[in-house]
Amino acid sequence: MAVVDAAPRLLTASDLLRLYSDGVRGELIRGVLCETMPTGMEHGETVMRLGAALLRHIQPRRMGRLMGSDSGVWLERDPDTVREPDLAYFSAEKLPLDEKVTGYADVVPDLVVEVASPGDGRREINDKALMWLSYGVRLVWVVHPATRTVDAYREGGGVATLSQADALDGLDALPGFSCTVRDLFDA
Repeated sequence: MAVVDAAPRLLTASDLLRLYSDGVRGELIRGVLCETMPTGMEHGETVMRLGAALLRHIQPRRMGRLMGSDSGVWLERDPDTVREPDLAYFSAEKLPLDEKVTGYADVVPDLVVEVASPGDGRREINDKALMWLSYGVRLVWVVHPATRTVDAYREGGGVATLSQADALDGLDALPGFSCTVRDLFDA
């Protein structure tokens, strides 16, 4: 008689939080853990530059909340999907400023930023941007440090590739925000 392996146990968002405290870092995609690794200094500096520019716009106006990748966004339940964008902005209407969130955010961000890592292929990062849009994110910026460009994906379709001289605009997802693409890369 042959022994049949049982299907692997799917993890929950709670399991993922516990694993993080044990030093395991990753995302859940329909209950399956996908570990993530540090992506390097260029990636981190790019995230910090854009994050600082976003905070300078968001905080004084009390427009909403900005989170980094360690925070996680809970997108699906049973089986659970928790993704970690490099940056995510939530308007105060979606996630009130006084609401305490101890686990993962369970509302969809208005804006998501993904910075392409050295090992990311163009198709893989495109698929991730489209995934965010499919969950209802209004605007996704994919930052490409290698080419010093940004792909801006809008809800309802359309992607524009912005070069260093172009303005990165928050459109209706983050009204009033604008900076040049060059600002993301120049110290």
